[in-house]
Amino acid sequence: MVYETGNRTIDDALERVFDGETLDRTDGLALLAQPTGELAEAGAAVRDHFGDGTVDACSIVNAKAGNCAEDCGFCAQSVHFDTGIETYGFLGPEKILEAAKRAERDGAQRFGIVVAERGVSKEKRPEEWAEVIESIRRVREACDLEIDASLGILTEEEAAILAEEGIGHYNHNIETSPRYFPVIVGTHDFEDRVATLEVAKEAGMDLCAGVILGMGETPTDRVDAAIALQEIGISSLPVNVLNPVAGTALGDSSGESESEDGADITTEEIVETVAVYRLLHPHARVRLTGGREVNLSSDEQHLPFEAGADGILTGDYLTTEGQSPGEDIEIVERAGLEPNREVNEFDPAAVKARGTDDTASLGTAAGTATSTAEGARDTTRESSRESTDD
Repeated sequence: MVYETGNRTIDDALERVFDGETLDRTDGLALLAQPTGELAEAGAAVRDHFGDGTVDACSIVNAKAGNCAEDCGFCAQSVHFDTGIETYGFLGPEKILEAAKRAERDGAQRFGIVVAERGVSKEKRPEEWAEVIESIRRVREACDLEIDASLGILTEEEAAILAEEGIGHYNHNIETSPRYFPVIVGTHDFEDRVATLEVAKEAGMDLCAGVILGMGETPTDRVDAAIALQEIGISSLPVNVLNPVAGTALGDSSGESESEDGADITTEEIVETVAVYRLLHPHARVRLTGGREVNLSSDEQHLPFEAGADGILTGDYLTTEGQSPGEDIEIVERAGLEPNREVNEFDPAAVKARGTDDTASLGTAAGTATSTAEGARDTTRESSRESTDD
């Protein structure tokens, strides 16, 4: 036995994970019922056993904002909801490259180009597709970053092109369990999400797919989502926590939950879920992403990393500003870990030294930053809050 907590259920699961066995739904449900502290110890043990002791940082750019025809209940960018967010068409290769350079400066290892719509279509919008491809090429040539994409539904041809252009991970979150998905989304099915992930995987891209916690789902739904991700086969699992946006279906109903400012989930439940996800996905990057600043205090954000998380989304989200990259590095270090520098050999001390004031003046990586979106907006930006997909 490599590690023991003294909890028979947890220690049995640990031994099997270390022996190379994949835990199943029954295991996940049993683990989720165990004490938070012991689960966190187990999650950290699995991460330390299979990982490299680093936390991998990714950043995203909101390359095309708003006017999405889908009705995802959490999303401020849907045309079904009146949220007052900034909307704009595709930013273009120059602004995408500017955002990538900021992500590189801020210590990201991965940079994701994100478009809010059902799918970027090579056939229906060839000019936009060409700009996406040109953006990928410019970032690949100019930056020491792995390039990811989140472009909605893909055809086999489109997936093959993206893989050939060097996209490492394709992001398409499943959001929640198959059972609960229809409560959150009505304009497409859970199976549609899975189909896109399968197309991307078949083309040779790794998969980044995760969830949003605190949308009213049950603990069983959280386990079932992780099991669905096992079946799909992912290498990055972003864990978002709902940050309710006024005007969205979930934002308007959030006042009925225990917390009017955040998701219907406790800190302990977030930590427990991260730990169980780590045991169910021992080889994936379990990445803490959107909603953490709203649902976890500054003195709590290190806790998921002490429970096995080893990835983070740094910088801004899709329609909201994040905290400074320097603060994110401090959270990682507080958990006894260090930033990953395998691709982008940045200086963590320099990022921390720049601080919040520098971030405010230069903008962080996402398209919400004024310097990125300037000239592309169709409406005046108003303050809003949203959970994001990695």
